[in-house]
Amino acid sequence: MKEHSLHPKHQEALSLLKTARGHIDGVIKMIEEERYCIDISEQLLALISLLKKANISVINKHIETCVKDAVKTGNVDEKIVELQNLMKYAQKNK
Repeated sequence: MKEHSLHPKHQEALSLLKTARGHIDGVIKMIEEERYCIDISEQLLALISLLKKANISVINKHIETCVKDAVKTGNVDEKIVELQNLMKYAQKNK
């Protein structure tokens, strides 16, 4: 993993991830209490949705900041490769 500067602009993703963390605790409790499978699955799908939203937020901020800066400085090729690799990874994990 490459080292890059942290972005103070990831507040939306951070908020979503904190919500997901609380949600995970709730799903764990549901499983421990042997709740109905469909109810557990619905909550897991809600969690997946939160994580996808957090990821999209991070990618959008990357485009708005890192990619934009790379275009200004003429270093866009590296950012294109990063995004292409990310899309390949996303494709594998469907």
